[in-house]
Amino acid sequence: MTKTIYILNGPNLNLLGKRQPEIYGHDTLEDVAKNCAALGAEFGLETDLHQSNFEGGIVELIHEAREKAAGIIINPGAYTHTSVAILDALNTFEGPVFEVHISNVHKRESFRHHSYVSLRADGVMAGFGVQGYELALRRMAVLLG
Repeated sequence: MTKTIYILNGPNLNLLGKRQPEIYGHDTLEDVAKNCAALGAEFGLETDLHQSNFEGGIVELIHEAREKAAGIIINPGAYTHTSVAILDALNTFEGPVFEVHISNVHKRESFRHHSYVSLRADGVMAGFGVQGYELALRRMAVLLG
């Protein structure tokens, strides 16, 4: 049976590749989806990528993942630093959770140094560009073995 990994993305990540490429690079979210699907297939994992600019949309996807996913990879964008609701939703999920940030948030503004999501995450990838998603997926494959 194939295990599904939800890859959740927060606000403005629909503009990946267009918004501040000097920080976030030129790859698009579609590129991330394709790369993760190919890598996941190598490990017998199916990936299901979603993006929402709305906090409640992300919470709903986490609730859905409780029934449909073995693990979650999440880049909550700006909600990283503000959303107790996303943290609370992640705390209801029983599988592994990995937090991904394309940029190294610790080299940026001080408000970006705090993450509510990290309180639940089993690991954090920050500063690896979009390859952070693939690193998280590789670790997920090991944990779900």
